[in-house]
Amino acid sequence: MTAADTSAVPPLARPTQADRTPGVRAWVVTGMLVVFMMINFADKAVFGLAADEIRADLGLSATDFGLANSAFFLLFSVAAVVVGLLADRVSAKWLLLAMALLWSVAQVPAALGGGLAVLIGTRIVLGAAEGPAFPVAQQAALAWFPNDRRNLPGALVTLGVTLGVITAAPGLTWVIQNHGWRSALWVVAGVGLVWAVVWYVVGADGRFRESDGGKAASTGSRAWPAYRRVFGSRTWIGTTAAYFASYWCVALMLVWLPSYLKNALGHSSATAGTLVAAPWALGAVALLGQAALTGWLMRRGVGSRWARGRVGAGLLFVGALCFLAVPLADGSGAKTALLVAGCGLGGSFATVAVTTVAELAPAARRGGALGTMNAVVTTAGLIAPTLMGRMVDAQGTAGYQNAVVASAVLLLLGAVAAFTLIDPARDAARAGAA
Repeated sequence: MTAADTSAVPPLARPTQADRTPGVRAWVVTGMLVVFMMINFADKAVFGLAADEIRADLGLSATDFGLANSAFFLLFSVAAVVVGLLADRVSAKWLLLAMALLWSVAQVPAALGGGLAVLIGTRIVLGAAEGPAFPVAQQAALAWFPNDRRNLPGALVTLGVTLGVITAAPGLTWVIQNHGWRSALWVVAGVGLVWAVVWYVVGADGRFRESDGGKAASTGSRAWPAYRRVFGSRTWIGTTAAYFASYWCVALMLVWLPSYLKNALGHSSATAGTLVAAPWALGAVALLGQAALTGWLMRRGVGSRWARGRVGAGLLFVGALCFLAVPLADGSGAKTALLVAGCGLGGSFATVAVTTVAELAPAARRGGALGTMNAVVTTAGLIAPTLMGRMVDAQGTAGYQNAVVASAVLLLLGAVAAFTLIDPARDAARAGAA
């Protein structure tokens, strides 16, 4: 390349070190998005924490309660796709603000009163509002960082899920026991509105949103492949399959873990309210450990096939082994420890999934790629709560344990998919994205 050729390259194609270094604003926005996900999952956790109180108040069977929670995911996936595609064209700041306002308002009808019909209706609306939250929040955070610096912010936003449950579980349990489950809905609605006000002031879009630090500018039309080329890649398919298995565990943790701890393992309501945070805490450690290990490997030249795909597969595999050991363990303490480990490790694939797809898809296709993956993955939330409810109604407390074994099988399949299919560097080139 001649000097003239070099000077003709657009400045964006040659980002400086300063351009690649995240500033204070990047971390402020990331922090807000962590809180965003904390509130998001506190909203989801309310019904699991109040499962017995809601069932007693409204006279619901386990199947009815599972159906009400599955209704949350009826429009969840559709909204994730629609808003994910929209996020490629509309500012993430305004999409996130609209979601926070809508899910706060959606809590109000059930907080005011009503029975199963109101419960299902509000959960459907809440699901539609929250469906796109995780992929759009991740897109908004990753837009502030180049590819080799995305593991930590991606992990932190995912960590918001864990922190939401850890911080909300004891407080919301206290509110439920002392003031009723409807009061807990008012609490999470109010917190969501406060976040929306602060986000309106400090929220912004990152500078890597459009160009990936110059990649799109320098590669021309090859950085704008059709979505079908991304969705047809082995990496997207393997990532989505593995993440589906992981999200299955997350859905069961949110809806049925408190009841499992109380009704099958004999813990008191107060103890269960504390223990329910344990798998999320372990998941937080796993997320940060995975982010650190992946970043360390990639900085030393290890490809993301190993650094992301196979590290993630290992988490799912160990989680599956813990679940398979639950029926073999003696005593409530041993079963609880294995359950916590299986949930914590098996449910911690999200950061691997998001950063892998963000590497695979160019900036112009990232919102749609993440949103569609999230839509497919969260169908697990549509199926898992109802299926477990039916198992509990049909088999009694044994239904909880059998659901855990079924989850172990899914995690093993997900681990195989991650180990054998994920290779974003290869598939990005084949899709014309690199």
